[in-house]
Formats: sequence, C-alpha cells, structure tokens
Amino acid sequence: MTPTDNSTWETALVRLLDDVYTFAMTGPRRHEDWAEDVLAVMDRAVADPRGWRVLEWQTDAEGRENVRPSYPFLPLSAEEVRAWTHPVTPGAAVELLASLSQEWFFETSPVRSRADRDDVLADARTVLGRFGADAVFLTNSDLAGASEAPDFLADGLAGGRAFTDHMMDLGLIAVNAEEVGVFWSFNAN
Repeated sequence: MTPTDNSTWETALVRLLDDVYTFAMTGPRRHEDWAEDVLAVMDRAVADPRGWRVLEWQTDAEGRENVRPSYPFLPLSAEEVRAWTHPVTPGAAVELLASLSQEWFFETSPVRSRADRDDVLADARTVLGRFGADAVFLTNSDLAGASEAPDFLADGLAGGRAFTDHMMDLGLIAVNAEEVGVFWSFNAN
C-alpha cells in the first residue's frame, strides 16, 4: 500500500463508502492497548488526528444523543474488542474494505463482478495506505477466525460477532503506532 494524502484519502473514501450504510472514522493512538483507542473512535470521543474527512450516517444521530455516544456500537470493553476480532493480512484487509462498499443482501453488482473492480480495490488500498506498511488489520468476520487471508470477494457480506444493535455488522480495524481506523458496515434490517 502506498502512502496517502488528504485529497486522495477523501476521494477514495467517498467513492468507496459514501453510498452505503457505513461508519469510517479514525483517531489517535493514546493508549498502549489499541482496543482502548478503537473504543474512543466508536464513542466519538476523539477526532481524526490529521483533520481528514470521516463518514458517519446522520440517521444515527438520534441514537447517539438518546441511547449512547457509541450508537450503533454496543457499550463494549477493550477486552471484548480484542476477543471478538481476528487479524487479517493487508491483502485481505483491502478486499474486506472493498466489500464494505456492497449492500448486504441482493447486491446486484458485488465487487467481484463489477466492471470497476480494480478501481474499487485501488480505492480500498488508498484508504488503508494511510496506515502504512507496518499497520495491523483486524476484523470481526467469522471468516477470519479460520484464516488470516480469507477471500472476502468470493461471496456476499458475512458478519461475525455483533458489535452493534443492528441485525448484522461487519468491520475492519486498522492500527499503527500513531492512529487507529474503524470501518464498519451495517445491515440495519
């Protein structure tokens, strides 16, 4: 993955995830335990350390105000975040992030069969390039429980241990020495 600047990040992020029900935010590393930093992002307790664009659906604003700041994320502990996620390779992380651009069910054009498949994967590489070559990637996907390199493009979206109030969810966490990124897709049915 190549380094990313603000302009390429925003362009790739919007093209990739702006049309689907997703959460895409980043935050600083302030704790030795990366899971604490992930929770701070989910709670919206921190801002993007570079001041770059993030994505969050405004339909969740009422839940954030009336239920909890982390809505639709559950009130999780750092131990749960660590226990409910599995590491994936950088290549699998790119495929997973690209897959988050799909709808959950009845996708008419999944990434694997799109004419712009290579462009979608390039956008995912650009977004994840922000975190550098030493980044670690984790997901709640059950597929990653059996392999660090599952084929996330082979089928439709398949979640894992639920991190939210929604029927199903699927996420990717990126961690480096300075930042964390939280990218999540929701099936709100």
